[in-house]
Amino acid sequence: MTSTDAPTPSQPPVDPAAAAPRPPRPVHRPTDRTHHGDTVSDPFEWLRNKEDPEVIEHLEAENAFADARTAHLSGLRSDLVSEFVGHTQETDQSVPVRRGDWWYLTRTTEGEDYPRHTRVAETPELPRGAGGVPAVEPGVLLPGEQVILDAQSLAEGQEFFSLGGMRPSPSQDLLAFSTDVRGDERFDVVVTDLRRGSADGERGAGGEVIDEAVRGAGYGLAFSTDEQWLFYARVDDAWRQHQIWRHRLGTDAQEDQLVLEETDERFSIGFGTSRDGSTLIIEAASTTTSEGWLLDLSDPTSAPRSAGGRRPGIEYSLEPAGDHLLVVHNDGVPGFALATAPLEDPGSWTTILEAADGERLESVDAFAGFAALELRSGGLAAVRVIPRRGTAGAGTGSNAEAGADVDAGSDADADAAAHAWAVEDAWDVSHGGELDTVFLQANHQFDEQLLRYQLTSLLTPSTIAQVDVRTREHEVLRRTPVPGYDPELYVEKRLWARAADGTSIPISLAARREVAPDGTNPGYLYGYGSYEASMDPSFVPTRLSLLDRGVVVAVAHVRGGGEMGRPWYEHGKLLEKRNTFTDFVDCAAHLVDAGWVAPDRLSAEGRSAGGLLMGAIANLAPERFRAIIAGVPFVDALTTILDPSLPLTVGEWEEWGDPLHDPEVYAYMKSYSPYENVREVEYPAIFASTSLNDTRVFFVEPAKWVARLRETVTSDQDERPIVFRCEMVAGHGGRSGRYAKWEQRADELAWLLDQIGATARI
Repeated sequence: MTSTDAPTPSQPPVDPAAAAPRPPRPVHRPTDRTHHGDTVSDPFEWLRNKEDPEVIEHLEAENAFADARTAHLSGLRSDLVSEFVGHTQETDQSVPVRRGDWWYLTRTTEGEDYPRHTRVAETPELPRGAGGVPAVEPGVLLPGEQVILDAQSLAEGQEFFSLGGMRPSPSQDLLAFSTDVRGDERFDVVVTDLRRGSADGERGAGGEVIDEAVRGAGYGLAFSTDEQWLFYARVDDAWRQHQIWRHRLGTDAQEDQLVLEETDERFSIGFGTSRDGSTLIIEAASTTTSEGWLLDLSDPTSAPRSAGGRRPGIEYSLEPAGDHLLVVHNDGVPGFALATAPLEDPGSWTTILEAADGERLESVDAFAGFAALELRSGGLAAVRVIPRRGTAGAGTGSNAEAGADVDAGSDADADAAAHAWAVEDAWDVSHGGELDTVFLQANHQFDEQLLRYQLTSLLTPSTIAQVDVRTREHEVLRRTPVPGYDPELYVEKRLWARAADGTSIPISLAARREVAPDGTNPGYLYGYGSYEASMDPSFVPTRLSLLDRGVVVAVAHVRGGGEMGRPWYEHGKLLEKRNTFTDFVDCAAHLVDAGWVAPDRLSAEGRSAGGLLMGAIANLAPERFRAIIAGVPFVDALTTILDPSLPLTVGEWEEWGDPLHDPEVYAYMKSYSPYENVREVEYPAIFASTSLNDTRVFFVEPAKWVARLRETVTSDQDERPIVFRCEMVAGHGGRSGRYAKWEQRADELAWLLDQIGATARI
């Protein structure tokens, strides 16, 4: 097709005799790129410029086509939204979390998109529920409960709203929070005094606004001990968080001071605070290497101290544990290890626990009497408790006895720190379910013997519980209510698919109890497979609408993710990236071969890097899938990773390889990048979505991909449509506000259910 015979983006062709509307077809304006002797002519690269009115017209035409192409599903969309709402206790609250002398919680109200954040002072008069936590009722404030941030009011008049972060000061008198009203994940920071009510014009702030000088910040907020300084981050033009700044409250942001800058474009920088609030913990990390620093928040203008330096391939994280540090690192241990270090010499590590085969240690939280280690074991997230010696539950074996003489010798501090932990008495928090996922929740009190955690699975709603580490007795604080849900109607299980190279790939599966593996069922398979991110089994209420229509719901835990430990990730990246795609196809084949899904009724979904997976499997095995949802899909991967001026590209070279300088990587990426490999065969129906202000994956990627698909595939596009939606005011996460998100999800799932013939409830 040439630029002279194609319609303009704002005027999609219309065939009066056609039963279905015709999609927009952008003109060809070829742009050439040459790398390693290979020249590629891209007809749709011009769609990148969102300042071009013709680009906006094209996106609006795509939205209009999507509206027309899915108009017949309006009733189903309404039904789905009603089901989503029906499975939600709309007026609800979180479990209160204690910080010092206050309990903090979040409340939602029926009919409102955004929550209110509140707090109540700890007093003996508070009504108590499970675990001694204040007993809270939906929609009923406790005596003295204070609204500290009203997100519903802050979002008033905004098409998009996101709360980037919220941090009380050490005294709990001040509150810092950040907001984004575009979706580009650049935040404006507000500091309020919670001792004084908000003045006119400061609606939603909760307290009196005392500072709003910082604009365009990244993620992270922290106060100095004296509450005179606020630490925050900034991003560069490539949306890499590269600087940590300190702002003196009440001054102009022009006077802010740079604390630390990360100049290596492969690294992003972030920070947090220790559990006791004494230390700012800064970390710069690439995909394969990290470096940590410590800054004394009682001396906020001091320079941060490096705590281990930077060595290629070595990753570590820091956790202050009172008189010493705990460090999770991979120095010589692929599955990571737990080490101790003296505060005076934070780079001197003494390993006390190494990951066993099949394990991956991820992070550690330290308390006065124990440490809680988050890890992966057997393909699931878990928590391991390690007692301190001399506390209830700690052993008195040979290691403890050896610790009695550690004051002698030049390494006394390091030895004392190492022997402080009874690793031989470690035990795991477990509930025994085949797909149970356990991970830590907010535990802000250092002198605490109750460890709060969250339990979930495909069929277990989010359950907040705590365990007394002295007695190992568990107590459920709250299971998220799901109206109209009876878990006895469903089953969940773990399956294992066999990859072509013999690797066993885990699949998490759920279905209605009456659904038999007889080869007739509709199916839905979700996947991601990048950045060592794990797609753990978790309860997603909107999936009930799939299950209740007889759809078999499954998650493929493919290589490139972190589900099975560090090797699982390393065998799904760089020049082994194809394993991610073939694993997913092998999981799809297993569902069909095992009879769980009919071969012509299987759908798939992935988002972001999972959207790359969707584009790749559509090219690799289009016959396997009837329909695909590709959310904010990274489908023009080669073009993006070739351009170091684009957001995050240089840092991504450790994930995908560097095609700009390495011809082997270039050829390998070109062989799988979805946009480069669309074929003239029958494809699944495809629903692609994006947002105009997405900083992580630019809207142009799915826009180009969809245009090429429509021109190339041989499918009957009336029967297997290619639909593309672009949110014009939103970011990587799509629409904001829970009702708008439900509507967006209903739009996608109604289309999917229609394509796999599962619109009726069973």
